[in-house]
Amino acid sequence: MIREAPGGVNHRDRRSRRRALGQHFLVDPGVAEAIVAAVGASSDDLVCEIGAGEGALTGLLQERAGRVVALEIDADLHARLARRWPNVDLRQADARRFRYETLRAERPGPAGRVLVAGNLPYSVSKPILARLLEARDALDAAVLMLQREVAERLVAPPGGKTYGALSVFWQTWADPALLFRVPPTAFRPPPAVDSAVVRVTFRRSPRIPLADERAFLRVVKAAFAQRRKTLLNALRAAGPGLGGAGATAALAAAGVEGRRRAETLTLEELARLAQFFAVRE
Repeated sequence: MIREAPGGVNHRDRRSRRRALGQHFLVDPGVAEAIVAAVGASSDDLVCEIGAGEGALTGLLQERAGRVVALEIDADLHARLARRWPNVDLRQADARRFRYETLRAERPGPAGRVLVAGNLPYSVSKPILARLLEARDALDAAVLMLQREVAERLVAPPGGKTYGALSVFWQTWADPALLFRVPPTAFRPPPAVDSAVVRVTFRRSPRIPLADERAFLRVVKAAFAQRRKTLLNALRAAGPGLGGAGATAALAAAGVEGRRRAETLTLEELARLAQFFAVRE
């Protein structure tokens, strides 16, 4: 028999929904301790925990941070966490849309930091990463568990298949570092892939000078949208504003060979190329 949960949703349905979100709950206490140690929170700091789940990190964070804001989208898990840790600020919220910018005003100390920690669901890690990068001015650092492949993309240098738009954006506006890998046995249920923990420190200004951030975003997205094409052909395929004869002129002015592929370009070369598109616009 399938047991009914409050609100007419049965436990099997909830398990299916969690699998759909790519939820794998951390059960290894050693890994949890290592993540919280890497966060390095103090009594002046606010830590926002993404995807509190079954609370593997929540209690440890509460012991160290001045304040913990824990996000959990699942109503059942949220209710369990609220009963277990009544002093934690638990919010039933979608981490892909949460307003992290509001947290700066909620720090327990005026000199405190806003830190982020979490085991991100694999299926929605990229939109969460995008939201965090958008909110970077309000955040100081983040320690995140990710699918190993995604973690390696954040820190990848130019010249390989792992290097892409994700690498460029995070290395432009943050300092990402791969801390350690985590095997499937650290989770319940075990995922089919390895995981890794990264620590990122958000920068208050871009690593390289940007004449126009909007142009930089457009150029990077267009350059990596069709990785198998040469840079010139990828830009030509991007449509109005980047394509046509203007792409050839911008590449020549930036001193970037159009026959190269995007994965070979450094941050400085991409920024220089974007500068000439910014002038054209």
